[in-house]
Amino acid sequence: MIPQKPSQYNNINDPYTLSSPKFYPFSTTNENLHKLSASKSPNEEASDGSASVRQLLGLKGAGAETNIWKIRLQLTKPVTWVPLVWGVMCGAAASGNYHWIWNPFDPNDRDVVLGLTDAAKGFVAMILAGPFLTGYTQTINDWYDREIDAINEPYRPIPSGAISEGEVIFQIWFLLLGGLGIAYGLDAWAGHDLPTVLLLSIFGSFISYIYSAPPLKLKQNGWAGNYALGCSYISLPWWCGQAVFGELDRPIYFILPILYSIAGLGIAIVNDFKSIEGDRELGLQSLPVAFGIDAAKYICAGSVTLTQLGVAAYLYSIGEPTYAAILSALLLPQIYFQATLLLPDPVANDVKYQASSQPFFVFGILATALCLGHHDFDALA
Repeated sequence: MIPQKPSQYNNINDPYTLSSPKFYPFSTTNENLHKLSASKSPNEEASDGSASVRQLLGLKGAGAETNIWKIRLQLTKPVTWVPLVWGVMCGAAASGNYHWIWNPFDPNDRDVVLGLTDAAKGFVAMILAGPFLTGYTQTINDWYDREIDAINEPYRPIPSGAISEGEVIFQIWFLLLGGLGIAYGLDAWAGHDLPTVLLLSIFGSFISYIYSAPPLKLKQNGWAGNYALGCSYISLPWWCGQAVFGELDRPIYFILPILYSIAGLGIAIVNDFKSIEGDRELGLQSLPVAFGIDAAKYICAGSVTLTQLGVAAYLYSIGEPTYAAILSALLLPQIYFQATLLLPDPVANDVKYQASSQPFFVFGILATALCLGHHDFDALA
């Protein structure tokens, strides 16, 4: 359910009223947005000399920038490309059909030409998932978040006025259409009769749009928004990578990424803790707002832990005890960091918890994908 605006915001400064529809599918803003942004405290640049790097990666503590290309890059938040690129790699591993340029562990997998071809396919798939479609997602999210960013992060390029409305709209269309073009090219390269990668890209782009844009704006609902985020970061790039190198021809290829997306829901909750003030002010029902910080942190920990336990149990049930043990071992440090960082203070420790815990989570996804790629499902038939 999309929440109603709080009554105290029914005035000219209400961020919900700062936009007016145009002929784009993306509404445009007005000068009240920049007034709202200017009324907030400016960004505090990092004092460790990393301000320029933070600007390019789209991180807090970024330095001020006037170069339009650096600002465009900042809008795409390159730091968020990494999970999508990793997801493509996991999908390629799950296909069981990715060939190394020269595999030191398998003398039958040393076809250099085939390996170079697969490496090129993988690189293009990563460009699709990262710079183009994740860049599109982040740009459109910043566009529709410009009002709340004027409260939470007024130094961001759009609320600060560092980039014009027309430039943002152009970037959205360029990344979207460019990504769909690359997706079609990958389908042709892979010899698909059904353009699987293109269909996945269209679906993912649609989810990205309704996640950020009214009237649905899934992110206003904590459950729907966080699951859509988890699915976009885990399931979709996995399926893309697997479709480029293999087939999505078994239910388990859908079930396991979807389960991992539930864990992704929990990870997405962590990002909501830092925005609780602005979300509450604008009436957005993120899970920390809807349930309170204490309940939300347990929902976060539970979704991350229980789904991985379920995946480990499945791997054990199909006769893969080694991979099940690896996944369980990777889960233990995540539980430790939940107990020592997330549960004591999720607001203060959100970044530290993510940095400490997520490497073990993503290697668990890779271990699961490698297991699927090497497992002989036909032997169970």
